[in-house]
Amino acid sequence: MLRSLVLATLATAAGTAGVGVLPPLPLLSGPDTLRVTVEKSGHPAADGTFELTCDERAAGDHPAAEDACKRLEQLAQEGANPFEEVPADALCTQVYGGPALAHVTGTWQGRKVDARFSRANGCEIPRWENLEPVLPIVRG
Repeated sequence: MLRSLVLATLATAAGTAGVGVLPPLPLLSGPDTLRVTVEKSGHPAADGTFELTCDERAAGDHPAAEDACKRLEQLAQEGANPFEEVPADALCTQVYGGPALAHVTGTWQGRKVDARFSRANGCEIPRWENLEPVLPIVRG
């Protein structure tokens, strides 16, 4: 069904907008739904895989679901993308923030998410902290 809708939209756009102009692809609809996996945080209660759904209310087994959804909404209102990777050419201080690792997958603001986090250097640490409490508060 989605494929038919996309093809019909593309055909309409090609016929009315001219060659080479295509409409943006539709975003995924529905609530924000994330799977957050944390390991090596140094806090046994913070390690594990947690589900987080942010809709009209927070749901899932994430230990800070309500606060995590509030943070995600705040980031959305700011127009920020907390799942964006550090650019490959970024100059990062060699500050080690601990062995904690996280992997976040799912959908946020209608977009697919597949992001990895660490506290390996001066670029990754603030990226992690920006997403607290979606990611647990850990200090190396």
